[in-house]
Amino acid sequence: MNALTEPAEAKPSATARPPLVRELLLVVGLFLVYKFGRQLVTGHTPEAYRNAGRVWHWERVLDLPGEGSVQSLLLHGDTLAHLANTYYATVHFPATVAFLVWLYLRRPAHYVWARRILALLTGAALVLHLVFPLAPPRMLAAAGLVDTAKVYGPSVYGPPKTDTLSNQFAAMPSLHFGWALMVAIGLIVATRSRRRWLWLLHPLVTLLVIVGTANHYWMDAMVATALLGIALAVIHLPHRTVTTAGRAQEQLAPAEPKENVLVGAGR
Repeated sequence: MNALTEPAEAKPSATARPPLVRELLLVVGLFLVYKFGRQLVTGHTPEAYRNAGRVWHWERVLDLPGEGSVQSLLLHGDTLAHLANTYYATVHFPATVAFLVWLYLRRPAHYVWARRILALLTGAALVLHLVFPLAPPRMLAAAGLVDTAKVYGPSVYGPPKTDTLSNQFAAMPSLHFGWALMVAIGLIVATRSRRRWLWLLHPLVTLLVIVGTANHYWMDAMVATALLGIALAVIHLPHRTVTTAGRAQEQLAPAEPKENVLVGAGR
């Protein structure tokens, strides 16, 4: 075989794949802690509405576009509003889980990095939910927005007073957007395709959906972005190994010339 195309000798993986059972227990445990922590905020209804008024005022001071400008696009037809609600209800968790599973199987080093980032982001969000309960814009009369999930369906929330499965006063930061942005960043970093930047469509669509359905303010996404930026600065990106996106380049590396091959051939 020609030396220019012969595969280079495989190197050992720099990062071993974490034990599957341990990872499952860790991820499930973090999820349960987060769900339990969100419930601690329930009952802070007056404070959540006061904070909603403050956020709405801050956005007007900052001259941010009104959330209603996005919602008006969805309200042109029942189908579009229904699709947005469906995206909000069904894409958030499955997309993040699929992202982690793919990294675990194909990019172990990046999996550990991404899991740590998501854990730190989620932990920081939980703390903010506890200290700053916030009613979403669909509950704020001053916003004048439509609860699209209630009107067009499907809805993941019940009436706030009787909904014991979720905390509807945990709008800031938006983990819908924070997780979507991390999924896009993680896939861009872990792959080398020229089209990998299209993954940014996921957080972009998520942003339009969470704002258009009146589940989040612009500032919810802005705070999520800031927290993610801090997490990315604290937890460093792993070095590329043969298990990462550089594998193809490693395999096509020219073979090193061997000594004592065809000695005297030029004599």
